[in-house]
Amino acid sequence: MKQVIVFTGPSLHPREARRVLEAEYHPPVRRGDVLKAIRDPVDIIVIIDGVFHHEPAVAHKEIIEALKMGVKVVGGASMGALRASELDSLGMIGIGYVYNKYKDGSIESDDDVAVAFDPKTLQPLSDSLVSIEYNFKKAYMNGIISGDELKYLIKIAKSIFYPKRTYDRIYKECNLNPAVLQRLKEFIEDEGIDIKREDAIRVLEYVRDKLLR
Repeated sequence: MKQVIVFTGPSLHPREARRVLEAEYHPPVRRGDVLKAIRDPVDIIVIIDGVFHHEPAVAHKEIIEALKMGVKVVGGASMGALRASELDSLGMIGIGYVYNKYKDGSIESDDDVAVAFDPKTLQPLSDSLVSIEYNFKKAYMNGIISGDELKYLIKIAKSIFYPKRTYDRIYKECNLNPAVLQRLKEFIEDEGIDIKREDAIRVLEYVRDKLLR
């Protein structure tokens, strides 16, 4: 049986992740975690979430070391998507919407996927910019907001530091027509999705269906 290690947290809690893929689950990856993981036999390493800003992020060279040893390294959703976009030419596999946005240059920084989270429960305490943009663009395409309102809302979202970036904070700081704002709130409540969560599930499904069968 292949040994699979998954680093995940606020994008998809390990409790939910296990419903998709049986694996050894670890909290968001830190610098040195991949080097520790490859000291023991491992076939596949999956990176979904990772720390940064306050702690050193997983280094490129440790992922490259794992790849050189023949370990499959798959990333998506958050830190995994960023690292996969940087290292896919060396063999790391990237999956999902966020990975593709990094690849085509639509998003560039770790701020796009950053969220604050409770280190004990791993529950997210803020909303990611990449999901906010995805849902506001969806609202624009459905005629809920205009093109100018879309640009305005994204500008406000980007101006808020990521630990405090939430839909409620954006709603409070914007100056949209009250009727438009109410329609937007209702649309996000009914139709909005967490694109990082969706991608995390896709990553695990890929490993389950493509690498373990």
